[in-house]
Amino acid sequence: MDDLVIARSLFGTTMGFHIIFATLGVGIPLMILAAELLYQKTKDEDYAVMGKRWTKAFAVLLGVGIPTGTIAGVQLSLLWPGFMEFVGRVMALPFQIEIYAFFVEALFMSIYVYAAHRLSPWMRIVSVTLVALGGLASAVLITNVHAWEGTPTGFRIVNGEIVDVDPWAAFFNPSFFATAGHVALTAYTTGAFVIASVAAFKMLRAEFGSRIYKFHRKALMLGLLLGGFFSFFSSINGHETAQQLHEYQPEKLAAAEGLFETQAYAPLAIGGFTDRETREVKYGIEIPWALSFLAGNSFDTVVKGLNDFPEEYWPPLFVHTLFNAMVGIGSLLILLALMALFWNKFLKKPEFPKWMLGLFVTAGPLAVLAIEFGWIFACTGRQPWTIYRVLSTADSVTSASNLTTLFVLFAAVYVVLGVAVVLVMLYYFKRHPVEEDLYRADEPGVPLY
Repeated sequence: MDDLVIARSLFGTTMGFHIIFATLGVGIPLMILAAELLYQKTKDEDYAVMGKRWTKAFAVLLGVGIPTGTIAGVQLSLLWPGFMEFVGRVMALPFQIEIYAFFVEALFMSIYVYAAHRLSPWMRIVSVTLVALGGLASAVLITNVHAWEGTPTGFRIVNGEIVDVDPWAAFFNPSFFATAGHVALTAYTTGAFVIASVAAFKMLRAEFGSRIYKFHRKALMLGLLLGGFFSFFSSINGHETAQQLHEYQPEKLAAAEGLFETQAYAPLAIGGFTDRETREVKYGIEIPWALSFLAGNSFDTVVKGLNDFPEEYWPPLFVHTLFNAMVGIGSLLILLALMALFWNKFLKKPEFPKWMLGLFVTAGPLAVLAIEFGWIFACTGRQPWTIYRVLSTADSVTSASNLTTLFVLFAAVYVVLGVAVVLVMLYYFKRHPVEEDLYRADEPGVPLY
């Protein structure tokens, strides 16, 4: 691999690892808040136990998310000096505000973790709310830089110089709201389905009708219903995102759908793979006119094809597969939530069959995979640009060579960190089983914390 590919691989690996913790860092606090609200409303101690245990897991994830985020920031400066110079002059505002968002999240997380039993009910809710808002703000602010890379505004370039810089115009770039909404909704979806996966796994190992089974059943339904709710709105938000791609990054939309010829009544290609030689999607299923409607809310919307652009400006054509995988998983997650709702509310079945619980166990890993596919699609689909039509990736990269050693070392670090997170979680929850917390919750006079 040449140095550019190695630099992209190194930073991509860092972000691929960090995004798991960053996403759960947004999604799980909302689940803690939901459990806290349900506890304060119903006084059902099971929800207090959920909030306590999910908080412990979140603290471990946060402990890894912070250093991996720091590594990503350092790598931005070391690997992409051309990009950082540009960003420093135009788009530094989100990075500056993000410091305060993280401070709010960390402060109130500490208050909730160490003093939950001393806080009044309203203060517990305020604390968790501020943790959730701080995590969401951090994610949105950092992601806004990515949004700006796709729709750069707030400056002009005259004779090779950056002039007329307007930080707020750059901040509220055309794709800011759609991107921020998608990040929030998908993070909430992922956090909810990860919780549901763990609950379903525990139910498979618990005896039906037992105290443990009933506890995890409540967690499962909470995770599935919230996850399905946010997944549905993620799909609606995805429609808005497709329209923005149609307007601002037409090559990316064309590559996502394997569309080569500009046309009205453009079909939507589902599945298959894009063949560069024949310039078609092989083995895919086409839905007539659907892409035109997706792009412009009208079946006769003209959608630009890849042939309208120089081939060196084409994104990698495998983004079609990534896009399909992301959308397919999102649709499956909605289906799983509807299945649980139908079984629980309409059929009123007290027990989930094992095959259904097995499907629910897969929901969390699938949601994380969808996040990975989505981010790779979002960033790779912008290639060959770091800042769309302004700064190429080749002009952004460092001139340093011999990055292979760094790539191998960082990859090893992430493997160690990943294994460590799993081991720490298993060790903690083995030493503090849910039975212990449920006993504390059920016994009068025995404090939960």
